Amino acid sequence: MKSFWPFARRRVTAETQSAGLPPVIEAAPSDMARFLTLEDEETTALEGARRRLTMIGVALGFAFTILGGRAIMLAVAGDAGPAEQIVAADGPRGDLVDRNGNVLATTLETWSLFADPTQVWDAAETAEALATVLPDLDVEQVTRDLSTRRRFVWIQRNLTPRQRQAVFSLGMPGLDFRTEPRRVYPRGRLASHVVGFSDRDLNGIAGAERAFDGALEAGDGRPVALSIDMGVQYHVDEVLRASMQEFRALAAVGVVMDVQTGEVLSMVSLPDYDANRPAEARSDDRLNRATQAVYEMGSTFKAFTVALGLETGIARPGETFDASNPLRIGGHTIHDFHAQNRELTLSEIFTHSSNIGSSLIALEAGPEAQRDLLQRLRLLEAAPIELAETASPLLPRQWGPTETATISYGHGLAVSPLSVAAAFAAIANGGVYVQPTLQPVRPGETVAGEQVLDPDVAQHVLDLMREVVADGTGRRAEVPGYRVAGKTGTAEKPDRGGYSRNRLISSFSAVFPYDDPQYVVLVMLDEPHGNASTYGYATAGYTAAPAAGAIIERIAPILGVERIDDPLERAALVRAALSPDPDMPEARIQH
Repeated sequence: MKSFWPFARRRVTAETQSAGLPPVIEAAPSDMARFLTLEDEETTALEGARRRLTMIGVALGFAFTILGGRAIMLAVAGDAGPAEQIVAADGPRGDLVDRNGNVLATTLETWSLFADPTQVWDAAETAEALATVLPDLDVEQVTRDLSTRRRFVWIQRNLTPRQRQAVFSLGMPGLDFRTEPRRVYPRGRLASHVVGFSDRDLNGIAGAERAFDGALEAGDGRPVALSIDMGVQYHVDEVLRASMQEFRALAAVGVVMDVQTGEVLSMVSLPDYDANRPAEARSDDRLNRATQAVYEMGSTFKAFTVALGLETGIARPGETFDASNPLRIGGHTIHDFHAQNRELTLSEIFTHSSNIGSSLIALEAGPEAQRDLLQRLRLLEAAPIELAETASPLLPRQWGPTETATISYGHGLAVSPLSVAAAFAAIANGGVYVQPTLQPVRPGETVAGEQVLDPDVAQHVLDLMREVVADGTGRRAEVPGYRVAGKTGTAEKPDRGGYSRNRLISSFSAVFPYDDPQYVVLVMLDEPHGNASTYGYATAGYTAAPAAGAIIERIAPILGVERIDDPLERAALVRAALSPDPDMPEARIQH
């Protein structure tokens, strides 16, 4: 039968079956090798493309996640202003501590209340409900804030745990909390002028918080130590508060300073304020009177006038000055309230606090020499300390003979109490001026100073200061065993057309121990009033000097100053108690 298939069918036999087909590679070796190579390259390319697509997908997903988070943040924050943005610091703000490590300022996490007005059902009802647990809340302002279409408004920041729980218990919709850092001052009022305070964003505003803001914000969280000794600070503060109350004074200042290093161990200014609530304090209470206010300091300046006389050679031991009669100068008359009506030696001018004798010394030395000495003692500039709250002195418009005379006994030139303390520290330190500082000095560290007085001149003035306490107007500052040296100063406050006899600045500048001077203590009372215990006097010998003695007696053991018992010294104290000799206020210029 004839087949219609165009190809003839081949019979399968044993021979043909055993022979089989030849291997493909042998049938077409070159074509098949090229085919496999192309297949491998295609596979590799596909795998690379898949990896690239996977990486692109991951990157896009991450980017969309960031954009989505940012969109959510903007939706929550709404059109909040810059003051409402919370910026994360690189690190925590460091603590402020005293020289012994006691914490003066630290940072705590607190809760702050905010609202999303779009989620608040009734703005007025919510504000009124919040006011029941947050009494200081301004209901009208909060109602207005909650009535906006903003997505974020602050209600109240830095809540206490109890306040947060009370708000939470209200169950009002649209309210929530954020944690925020808050600066806390554990000591409250104590040393508040030195420590200062910061704002809500932890920026230093006043005191050490401002002075050392850079170190506190370094980001490493390390504490910043101050030279202040809180044990000393406590006793100075307590004594001054008692003196203010006893003598009904308007204000008080106390400074304790290391004469060799310049370290300020205590700085008290009263009235004061709670550093945790600075906004609630009066501006007058926030004033640091130790550095930021200036006063005419009265006869304390006679120590500098004596130094001027010794330095210029005008006043030599044993030389006398005629104080027999009031001094007429420039149409004015200068009197002595402790008038001796005779010639006085340099020592007598100082111990009797003679305005006439001081004026004669200064006039003979001349205004240029006087200004030069006061400038070297840094009394014609703001106190060189780290605080921003320092005031420049009030200088006379012209420095003629009248001004030279009155400045010699502490009138006509107003300076800060710290500046006066630093000048007395130079006298106690052998004539070497060391800048006052709030930074502690490490043991063994050398502090650079400037020789502003001849050592012999400084020692002579210190000897006279010891006489003032041993047998002069400063007797009530004596503390058995510590041999105090010092100088009283009672200045009448300027008033319209002259000076007021009844408004006084009483101060005492002390150095102890006299034999080995280590510390200066300055006490100042603003407008003290006399009482029965002072025979009605409000002068420095009765008000400021006893306060300085009480401070020294308290702080000397803390500072490690050894008490030396001296029977003769005790006898002198008994004589002083039995025969009081009140000091009188320094003379104003009589027109």
